[in-house]
Amino acid sequence: MADKILLLVDGHSYAYRAFFAIPKLTNAHGEPTNAVFGFLKMLRKMADDFQPTHWVVAWDTGVPRERLKMLETYKAQRKPMPDDLRAQLPVIREVLDALHVESLEQPDCEADDIIASVCRQAGDARVLIATADKDLMQLVGDRVAGVRLLPQGNVLVDCDGVRERYGVPPEKLLDWLCLTGDSSDNIPGVPGVGGKTAARLLDQFGGAEAALARSGEIANAKLRAAIEQSADRIRLNRALMALNATLPVLVEWDRWRCVEPDHARLAVLFERLGFKSLLEETQRQARRSPQEELPLN
Repeated sequence: MADKILLLVDGHSYAYRAFFAIPKLTNAHGEPTNAVFGFLKMLRKMADDFQPTHWVVAWDTGVPRERLKMLETYKAQRKPMPDDLRAQLPVIREVLDALHVESLEQPDCEADDIIASVCRQAGDARVLIATADKDLMQLVGDRVAGVRLLPQGNVLVDCDGVRERYGVPPEKLLDWLCLTGDSSDNIPGVPGVGGKTAARLLDQFGGAEAALARSGEIANAKLRAAIEQSADRIRLNRALMALNATLPVLVEWDRWRCVEPDHARLAVLFERLGFKSLLEETQRQARRSPQEELPLN
């Protein structure tokens, strides 16, 4: 077993999931709190399930300029973030600070690329990626697994899990995405090519570029024409969906270590938010380990 188990959380992915998973929840002042509550519950559940030694949350920041240069309509179909969710993001960050969970961000970069850059530098640590974004499943390998939240609880997605879900192993997922596109990011794929057809093509040719080079071997005339006419789209999709693992992100194992939270600060936050059960719990924990409490700022 690896000495280090690093839980990498896709912050906006889980904030959205928490916001829509929990019915409207407010504190005594009428301020929305459902995303904060849901995010915290999911984070604690993953900590219980997987016992990470280190954890960090990566956040999207600003505009993904490089991808927008390639495709002006990148993510253009997405609705603006709900105001009630936007108002809760700083509060989620406050709670993370009190838990001593570091937040990572880079100007005008997406969390996907931050997570890929951390994975590249993680050495022999076991890395668990918590996200709803299938792009990040490209990173799954011997020491990297995805975390998938299902109704029955959290499950780890290994190489076999990626193959079971998409029909291809992680190292071919980018080629699969080149062919299918990604509707969640407003990236069109080859017309008429869905997941199963893409998997069959990759099984036959090994890669999307090879399918282009050997398109004459595609028996179905309509599919052959679609592939040949989509050469530029396939290559653009590769540039758009390839993860950038070269961001200047510094892996700080000491700062990312799972340690005792700041119970006093959490108590103040939970009282403000109206999280009575969590307030009682953190007060009990503070009484058991008062030497670990940090002074309020």
